[in-house]
Amino acid sequence: MNPLKDLNEFGQSVWLDFIQRKLLTGGELKRLVEEDGLKGVTSNPAIFEKAIADSDDYDDVIARMGGDGSAAPKDVYEAIATRDIQDAADVLRPVYDETGRRDGYVSLEVSPYLAHDTEGTVAEARRLWSTVSRDNLLIKVPGTPEGVPAIEQLIGEGISVNVTLLFAREAYEQVAQAYIRGLAKAAADGLDVGRIASVASFFISRIDSLVDGTLEKRLETADEAQKERLRALMGKVAIANAKLTYKRYKEIMQGEGWQALAGKGARPQRLLWASTSTKNPDYPDVLYVDELIGEDTVNTIPPATLDAFRDHGKIRKSLEEDVDDAAATMDGLERAGVSMKEITDKLLEDGVRLFSEAFDKLLAAVEEECRKAADHGQAR
Repeated sequence: MNPLKDLNEFGQSVWLDFIQRKLLTGGELKRLVEEDGLKGVTSNPAIFEKAIADSDDYDDVIARMGGDGSAAPKDVYEAIATRDIQDAADVLRPVYDETGRRDGYVSLEVSPYLAHDTEGTVAEARRLWSTVSRDNLLIKVPGTPEGVPAIEQLIGEGISVNVTLLFAREAYEQVAQAYIRGLAKAAADGLDVGRIASVASFFISRIDSLVDGTLEKRLETADEAQKERLRALMGKVAIANAKLTYKRYKEIMQGEGWQALAGKGARPQRLLWASTSTKNPDYPDVLYVDELIGEDTVNTIPPATLDAFRDHGKIRKSLEEDVDDAAATMDGLERAGVSMKEITDKLLEDGVRLFSEAFDKLLAAVEEECRKAADHGQAR
């Protein structure tokens, strides 16, 4: 019995939220595909920063490009990322082929500095798509107001997109409609819509972290009856929000606009559950995997949570359980005086900032490694 593999029987694909050179050269990614049924890989600036700063996996690229101090850190990073993404895509190519292009994808993010720049996002996405040159690549674009038209444009051009930093159901719906409009344009222009892929990455644990912190503050001044109601909401909002978003996803899939495209071979933009490691040690370590199992979804899972779920994950069709209770939870949050819109707006703002800070750290780490390589070269 392997709960990770069993998720496939429930229509959910497991992707790994991690990439590092050793994962590819040591055969670990191939093993995860073969033994655990892994179906994809996601990356982000924080993952690459840790991989570069904490290992010697990239010394060859850094010495070649940065050893004389002439290469910009961003160019060195992109060379590192391009090689890793290409090699991961090649390992996953059989999955891409065997699943009829449903899975087998690797995601690479545009610069988070472009989160509020539509034209800049489109230009960088085109460049990365061309540079990596793999059919099973997804370009990660944030679901900001400026990102939505970029997503529509890219899909219309046949560039596959992983929409990231989604927290609000309303934002998800805007992204879903942008995907449909982009596919309609692609179809009108004669592109094969069956070759265009997208996932909508809906973040989970960060919602509970912020909501729980907000509720904790309210507990300080609440009476006993209020305290009971507030405590009942803790650790419940992220999953409730995801269940209601999934319900909306299924409604969109029944719409005429989508059905017309499906008839031409288009693939649904599946919901991908991101940020699924448990931040609160009082909650089960696989909470955001156990409770989000449903057909036509993806869960991108970091290594520690992947190991935990393999060991003691519980499989059931949890995503469609207690949907009425999920709606009641969201209503209860509003009655408690906590605005979900304010929560998700802050999470999006914080998410863009945190990804930008991670990119700053990434470029600083690359620059430091280049400096070391240059010093080593001079010493020789």
